Amino acid sequence: MADSMDIDSTATRGVKRKVDEAQGPAEPPRRIKALDQDVVNKIAAGEIIVAPVHALKELIENAVDAGSTSLEILVKDGGLKLLQITDNGHGINREDLPILCERFTTSKLKAFEDLTSIGTYGFRGEALASISHIAHLTVTTKTKESSCAWRAHYASGKLSPAKPGQSADPKPCAGRQGTQITVEDLFYNVPTRRRAFRSASEEYAKILDLVGRYAVHSAGVAFSCKKQGESSVSVSVPSNSSTVDRIRIIHGGAVANELIRFEAANERWGFNSEGWISNANYNVKRTVLLLFINHRSVESSSIKKAVEQTYATFLPKGGHPFVYLSLEIDPARVDVNVHPTKREVNFLNEDEIIEVICDEIRASLGKVDTSRTFMTQSLLPGMKVPEAIMTPIKDATTVGTAGEPEIPNSTRRTTTHKPYENNLVRTDARVRKITSMLPPGQRPSSPTKAQGDFPSDDTEYVYTDKQPTVCRLTTVKALRAEVRENMHNELTDTFAIHTFVGVVDERRRIAAIQGGVKLFLVDYGMVCNEYFYQVGLTDFGNFGSIRFNPVLNLRDLLSVAVAYEKRIAGEIENFDWDTVVTVVEEQLISRREMLSEYFSLEISESGDLLSIPLLIKGYTPSLAKLPQFLLRLGPHVDWNDEKGCFHTFLRELASFYVPEALPPPPAPTGDGDANVVEEDEEIAMRRKQLNRTIEHTIFPAFKARL
Repeated sequence: MADSMDIDSTATRGVKRKVDEAQGPAEPPRRIKALDQDVVNKIAAGEIIVAPVHALKELIENAVDAGSTSLEILVKDGGLKLLQITDNGHGINREDLPILCERFTTSKLKAFEDLTSIGTYGFRGEALASISHIAHLTVTTKTKESSCAWRAHYASGKLSPAKPGQSADPKPCAGRQGTQITVEDLFYNVPTRRRAFRSASEEYAKILDLVGRYAVHSAGVAFSCKKQGESSVSVSVPSNSSTVDRIRIIHGGAVANELIRFEAANERWGFNSEGWISNANYNVKRTVLLLFINHRSVESSSIKKAVEQTYATFLPKGGHPFVYLSLEIDPARVDVNVHPTKREVNFLNEDEIIEVICDEIRASLGKVDTSRTFMTQSLLPGMKVPEAIMTPIKDATTVGTAGEPEIPNSTRRTTTHKPYENNLVRTDARVRKITSMLPPGQRPSSPTKAQGDFPSDDTEYVYTDKQPTVCRLTTVKALRAEVRENMHNELTDTFAIHTFVGVVDERRRIAAIQGGVKLFLVDYGMVCNEYFYQVGLTDFGNFGSIRFNPVLNLRDLLSVAVAYEKRIAGEIENFDWDTVVTVVEEQLISRREMLSEYFSLEISESGDLLSIPLLIKGYTPSLAKLPQFLLRLGPHVDWNDEKGCFHTFLRELASFYVPEALPPPPAPTGDGDANVVEEDEEIAMRRKQLNRTIEHTIFPAFKARL
């Protein structure tokens, strides 16, 4: 054995030697070297100037910072060939021109601490420097005190001659007060970036969108934008136009006629906001959000999503609003230096500020939403109104190609074909349901109100004068944000517009719902689990309570649950089941104040269960699940971490509230009523109550707030 091992190792060394000889000598490790300054500047320029529209954004902000009241923009080939902006601002001093395009040269910032009170658009001094490294840059400027204008050409951050052999110093020339910046051949020395732009018209559309945003926001500033060589102007906004007039010029009269003035402020969170929002009569396919934070055009997915959710209750399905929002926040609360193009900013108390804004939007829409505008079509003389329970999906009134309302299908003189049934939406809950087609033994016992045989609800509801509390716990807000981030828009819309069909399988908790022309099978047990978890987060600290009279002994309930677990698991070596009862009881009693304040789960000091949370009116969870729910609060709740505690407790509470799976009803043994097996009266009563609750309480709750 030893000889064979020596032979193998020798052979292995021989093979390794041959491989090493074939690969040659190993290369030494690469040394770290400083990049050439030109490479550094091009990398930085590529981060700040991603497209022509980003270069123009920097130039517009510099012009507005300079006190301009008029901006003229000229574009060629989507800004790649030519991008020129002319303003009438303060101008640039002749002495500052040599360092104008050097990195980190600025008149707006002196110390890092100044970032906490920055009130201008620009502050880093990188915009012109970045442009000069990837384009041919020319600056013509004149101050009020100067007798002439000065023109300078720049390349790679330095002054450069206009032609070979000439001096690079600025040249005097004729000109008006202000500054004209000309950017030519953008990305001429970055061919891969230049080839990435597919269409000049697409880049020009982005430029028009940007100009439109600043034209709406910049009161007292005139804007004009056009393509080089064309006489017509794409955007023209006079300086004396009001904000509504600016919106009318940029976005059209349809939205301008449906605007509401909006204002919101809060001293505690250090912000105030104003703007114009569309009312419920106006909607478009995509949300138009013009958002300015401290007068800087930015994007915020959180604000956009919250605004869309606020409008969802006012607009038809698929409709989205127009919102112009100017938000001013204490500069000390805003970090503007988080994105190379300053497209995004961070600010403190974001959730609280968004909540105040959305509440004000909701209140503003509620005040004016007293009338709605709809297109109507008068019936032709002699035509009868059709009576039909089933309605085609397509609206009865549409607009023709000439802009005139077309006559609905039901009122045309020509013969129309009967629509296919798969294109019909059930709009009357009284029509026959799919469950009525099942065999008698498989039909769920879901009586209608007309039958009058469903069990009565003996629960007595008592209202208190307790004021709702506002939850300011960051952990709860984080859990709410996680739900919002994971929201599936299509499923949410389906539940919001669904029509309940019936319970299909009680044992597996399957129900059928109709959304549009589609039929869905829903595991309502899983959906209930998620719904009650969301209710727990939304109503955190504001639950109702189900009070017990007489009170229940906590230890007795835990003992029932332990006996059930012991019967299933059997005897476990070196495990004392009685200890489980004691440990869980002590855990719950020691935390009874927190459980009562946050979850309305009241336990007395002596160990009596006084009440449990009430999550939804009209439905009481199965109290047969109560012992198991209380027992699981011991090992399955993370009592050592606040966020983990709230998350796991609400998950256990949601699981407790899920409707129980009842045994299937007894099937008939043969033909005829004589062979029908009678079901236990208590189970039959619970089955009727549960099916009615699922149809009339739980699924309507899904539609309202899932």
